[in-house]
Amino acid sequence: MSAVVVQSHHIFGVRRGVTNNLCYFDEQTVIFPSGNNCVRYNIDQKWQRFIPGTERSQGMQALAISPNRRYLAVSERGEKGTITVYDLQHEQSRKRKVLSAGDPPAQEFVCMAFSPDSKYLIGQSGAPDWTLFYWMWEKQKVLASVKTSSTTNPICQVSFNPQDNTQICVSGRGVFKLFRYAEGVLKQSNFQKLEAHNVLSHAWLSDERVIVGTESGRLLVMEGGDLRWEMSVAPKPSTQDSNRSLGKKNVDEPLSDALPRVSAIAAYSKGFACAAGPGTVYLFEKTEEKDHYRKTREIRIPQDQCSNEPSTAEEQEIATLCISPSEETLATSTGRGQLYSITLSSAEMSKGEPAHFEFLSHSFHSGTITGLSVCIRKPLIATCSLDRSVRIWNFETNALELYKEFPEEAYSIALHPSGLYVLVGFSDKLRLMNLLIDDIRTFREFTVRGCRECAFSHGGHMFAAVNGNVVHIYSTTTFENTQNLKGHNGKVRAVAWSEDDSRLVSCGMDGAVYEWNTLTSKRESESVLKSCSYTGVTLSPDAKTVFAVGTDCTLKEITDSQILREVQSDGVPYINLVMSRSGRMLFTGTSIGTIRAIKYPLPIQKDWVEYQAHAAPVTKVPFLPMSILMARAYYYDDLFVLTVGCLLVWKINDKEGRGMKREKEVGYTEEILITKSDLEEKNQVMLELKTRVEELKMENEYQLRLKDMNYNEKIKELTEKFIQEMESLKTKNQVLRTEKEKQALTHEEAMAEVMEKHSKEQQDLESTNNQKLMLEFEKYQELQVKSQRMQEDYEKQLHEMEESCQDESREQVREFEESKKQMEEDGDREIQDIRIKYEKRLRNEKEANLRLKGETGIMRKKFGSLQKEIDDRNLDIDKLKTEQQKLQGVIKSLEKDILGLKKEIQERDETIQDKVASSGATKTRPCFCLQEKRIYDLKKKNQELEKFKFVLDYKIKELKKQIEPRENDVREMKEQIQEMEGELESFHKSNTQLELNITELKQKLKATDKEMHKEMQRVRDVEALVRRFKTDLHNCVGFIQEPKKLKDSIRELYHRYVQESDVVDIVGMDADIQREYASQREHLERNVASLKKKLAKDSEIHRADNVKIMQENVSLIKEINDLRRELKLVRTQVHDYEVMNRKNQKQSPTDLRGTFLCDRLLSPLIKSLVSMPDWEVSSMAAKL
Repeated sequence: MSAVVVQSHHIFGVRRGVTNNLCYFDEQTVIFPSGNNCVRYNIDQKWQRFIPGTERSQGMQALAISPNRRYLAVSERGEKGTITVYDLQHEQSRKRKVLSAGDPPAQEFVCMAFSPDSKYLIGQSGAPDWTLFYWMWEKQKVLASVKTSSTTNPICQVSFNPQDNTQICVSGRGVFKLFRYAEGVLKQSNFQKLEAHNVLSHAWLSDERVIVGTESGRLLVMEGGDLRWEMSVAPKPSTQDSNRSLGKKNVDEPLSDALPRVSAIAAYSKGFACAAGPGTVYLFEKTEEKDHYRKTREIRIPQDQCSNEPSTAEEQEIATLCISPSEETLATSTGRGQLYSITLSSAEMSKGEPAHFEFLSHSFHSGTITGLSVCIRKPLIATCSLDRSVRIWNFETNALELYKEFPEEAYSIALHPSGLYVLVGFSDKLRLMNLLIDDIRTFREFTVRGCRECAFSHGGHMFAAVNGNVVHIYSTTTFENTQNLKGHNGKVRAVAWSEDDSRLVSCGMDGAVYEWNTLTSKRESESVLKSCSYTGVTLSPDAKTVFAVGTDCTLKEITDSQILREVQSDGVPYINLVMSRSGRMLFTGTSIGTIRAIKYPLPIQKDWVEYQAHAAPVTKVPFLPMSILMARAYYYDDLFVLTVGCLLVWKINDKEGRGMKREKEVGYTEEILITKSDLEEKNQVMLELKTRVEELKMENEYQLRLKDMNYNEKIKELTEKFIQEMESLKTKNQVLRTEKEKQALTHEEAMAEVMEKHSKEQQDLESTNNQKLMLEFEKYQELQVKSQRMQEDYEKQLHEMEESCQDESREQVREFEESKKQMEEDGDREIQDIRIKYEKRLRNEKEANLRLKGETGIMRKKFGSLQKEIDDRNLDIDKLKTEQQKLQGVIKSLEKDILGLKKEIQERDETIQDKVASSGATKTRPCFCLQEKRIYDLKKKNQELEKFKFVLDYKIKELKKQIEPRENDVREMKEQIQEMEGELESFHKSNTQLELNITELKQKLKATDKEMHKEMQRVRDVEALVRRFKTDLHNCVGFIQEPKKLKDSIRELYHRYVQESDVVDIVGMDADIQREYASQREHLERNVASLKKKLAKDSEIHRADNVKIMQENVSLIKEINDLRRELKLVRTQVHDYEVMNRKNQKQSPTDLRGTFLCDRLLSPLIKSLVSMPDWEVSSMAAKL
């Protein structure tokens, strides 16, 4: 026992919260996560193989299996999120590669997918980055990465196109994106916005079509980023049902809560399967229409008959759907950690009615497991959970024996050593229950509320139950509370019995470990350490040593109330511990989900072997520690580890891999409990079934006899019919044989006569044919002699004809060469003439272009200077306008003041007249003196105004002098514009002439092309004639041995070709001559094309320049017109001002009183004008 190895034997349970947590390896094997392992489970043979996760990981996040079913990718969370790829074809599923995001690292990868050829892998990192990574995983190389979403829109699923390694689909809340990998970058290829939908799942139906499932129960088929088909999986209720549901539902409750969630989709060859709300899966198949699918089957999760509320099982949410490789089985995992499957053939057979899933292996716990107990006499494990269920497992057959749900939560459990009873601590009471053959039935209740720890004694005659800080001991036979062990100040966390049941050890959160005598209920020893809160305790086999663990991260060895030794745990808190039956090994469970095997006696140094059981820290579940228990006989131990929602069974072997030996073989008992009423019912049912079987046997035998009788009668009838038919057929056969013999004799006689006739005719024909052959042979000899003579004559004639033809061909070649030379000379002359013409034209055009460019440059400069002057003038005009507006405002205000003053003067004159009339003549003299002074002042003011008028006249004259040169410039500009227009007209004329020349040249080209085609046609005709002549001559040569026919054929040749020879004047040119002609023609065509291009470019440049000049001219004319208008306005204003001055000069002395007041008001304005500089005065005058 000094050296042991712990191996995983079996796991009960599925790890929830893992993306794609169920996948098929082959038809009989599935893979799912459990604890910190991935389990390969064979459905038929019920065996398991384990793929362990990495140490110190914080849990699995996602699974992905390659399309070729060879590789499995596992994503694990940690300080640095990793993806591990395993080779499933290896026996132990060895680790191939470990992938990470690089710098900066990603904490987790929420979903993954393999490419269709299994060479590439994509992984979606989690919040806050939401980055998609694209790996060539065998080389651990990140090919590309892209940010797919924001923090508010999480990603649910990623996948590859099943036919394309470069196309990727990403979906999530308000996200549906298609990416394509090209040139080392992932680029988005669609821009379809689904912000209104929370996409939960998707699947590829083909290489272009993706089906999407949303939270609101919508199915959307997308093709190339466009919506092709849409459907709701929500059932269509009747109007009455909908009205009732609306009446019952709260108004404030959102409508989306009632809609089914499409949380998973799986595609197959016929269509696809999708989740359609709680506990429901729909099968859809393709229709004859292109973009439509129809619902064919409905599959539901069945009700749980062992539960208090059977319908709760139907409300499980579908988490994952997967279809076997041969598409025979559909498997699913639910949000409560259950696995179901169904054969699709059975689902298709259930027409009209919904089919139901079956458990893939067993029903697992859906909540945290809170208690575990092992039986000694039977291979049973009992567990209880927060899902209010109690389950009895068989660790030999790896099966679920019993299962029942209760209305209250269960916190602790203990199995009786006999395996016939179980003690369960519920939230309201402690219940002792019988384990019947098919039920767990309560037969005794104890008033212990919220019992967190309970344990039977090894003999089974007592059990201990914890109630807060008190340990109650009850008798199993009388059910009396025999002892109450009080002494703990805090809650008791663990209790342990000694092997002889004389002692009980308890530990609590108050830091105390007490050893109690169960006979006297006295405390025999104690160890108190207030700095430590104990969580687990156990005893050595001899009950002399106590081992305890707690929150101070140490393992303590206590004997006689003294802590002998402490073993540090490297900062990892121990939760619970147990000792082997041999007393040589200690097993401890930690808060990070690991098991440590420590030798006993405890080592001085840290020496242990650590095994990873689970990834999540158990400390997250308060007061629900990990339990480790030992079972079976002496020196043979199985280790059972309880984790959150999963039960892991471990086997302890020695280093060589053999199981530990037992000292003596003890067989498990096979007794079971059954109530008398159940037994009687079953016996009664068995009797009824036996009687029913006997009755059915009798009925079957009677029916068999009847059937035998009927069949025998039918066989007799059929045999009689067949005998009669056989006899009739025999008679027919004899008649036919006699007829056949007669016909054979007649045929033999006829054949003999025919053969005699044929032999006679053959002899006659042979004699006649021999005579004819002799005559023909003599004729043939005569003709042969004649043909020899004719052949000699024709050979002589042919020699003469060949000599004459050679002379004629030489003469024709000479003539052709002379004509060729003449044609070349004429062509060269024409080319030179055309070149000279076009060069002259080009020079003229270039000179004209240069002139125009110079003139345009000058005009642009002038235009720029004029534009600047115009801008300056416009600025001056704007300033003057603003000043004019100001002065007009001042004038209006002054006019108002004048009117007011006039009214005051009139009122004062009236008062003065009244006073003069009343006072008399004595006071008239001083008033007269005052009036004389006023008249004198007004005369002075008048003189000053005349001076100011003179100054303004002078300024007006200067302004006129300044305006005159501008008018002259405007006239010059007009003349220049007219000249430019004339030049434009001349350019237009020259352009028209050039266009005419181009048309003439084109016509010449067309004419030359026509002549060339004619010549080519002539050549073809001559070549055809020569061919015909050759063929005819060849035919003539065939008649060499027949002189008459040869004569006739030569005459025909003569009449056919010699008479028509004067039509064929031109002999076909030689190949060299044709090449030369073609080269000359190509050269000419190139020259013409280059000249056309130059002409087009020059014409475009001229047009652009002309357009620019015209636009500039139009803008200048507009500005000139504006200046003229402004000049007119200024002149009218000056004229008005002069008229006003003349009127002021001609005013009568009677109006001097009013002018005095006006001058009094205008004097400050006039002074300011006098003090102004000249340029301001000129601007004022221009404004006026």
